[in-house]
Amino acid sequence: MDLDRYRVQPGSLVSLAGWAPDDKFFATGSKAEGEADLAPLTARFDGLQDLLYASGHTGLLVVLQGMDTSGKDGTIRHVFRGTDPLGIHVADFKRPSETELTHDYLWRVHAITPRRGHVTIFNRSHYEDVLVVRVHNLVPEDRWKKRYHHIREFERMLVDEGILVVKFFLHISKDEQKRRLEARLSDPKKNWKFEAGDLAERKHWDAYQTAYEAALAETSTDEAPWYVVPANHKWYRNLVVSHVLIQTLEGLNLRYPDPEPGLDQITVD
Repeated sequence: MDLDRYRVQPGSLVSLAGWAPDDKFFATGSKAEGEADLAPLTARFDGLQDLLYASGHTGLLVVLQGMDTSGKDGTIRHVFRGTDPLGIHVADFKRPSETELTHDYLWRVHAITPRRGHVTIFNRSHYEDVLVVRVHNLVPEDRWKKRYHHIREFERMLVDEGILVVKFFLHISKDEQKRRLEARLSDPKKNWKFEAGDLAERKHWDAYQTAYEAALAETSTDEAPWYVVPANHKWYRNLVVSHVLIQTLEGLNLRYPDPEPGLDQITVD
């Protein structure tokens, strides 16, 4: 799978209208076949995560961003379902607390980045501070514009210190969001997922698209790339994210640490 199709090239302009949210370019079969294809991928990622944990030299930060209902929770549930929870952590970013608001916007982020050997998944992230902050005018424009540079350097520092950074924008259409919100309303088992605030945020769809375009263009780098993942089809979304993560870890050529000398001479009574 040539994943450069979905990778935002550094320095490029981004127009989300040019990225099809219902794309299935690499799909070779039906939805059922695509879902079946995920099983060996999760097994492969599990093996790579075990190597990552055992070697302890590198960590992996996975950033998931997207509009409401884009599937951040579902991606975590399906793509990482076969992994050892010992080395996997999920950070769910909500509205900043009063204490967090008295610090710089990266203060709450840095403390929960992954340690070497571990994978940390950001369900939303520090990018909210150039997205929702921009859309709702929570800070002046000259302030949030500087944050693109801050974020690039923050992520560069993480990479320099041994943490891989891979970022996914889960791209859905406005019509698909409508269908998913209606599904939450019509299914009693999904009612708990629905929040009136989702409708308020939906009214800012175009403003969010513009904010995402700027964030993707400004902060996709060689060392911390963005991928625009077609997410109208949940099963295809999961395949793309899995392939990116596997290729990322395979590129490290991970191996288990050398054992202590003399193990072949030990007898367990």
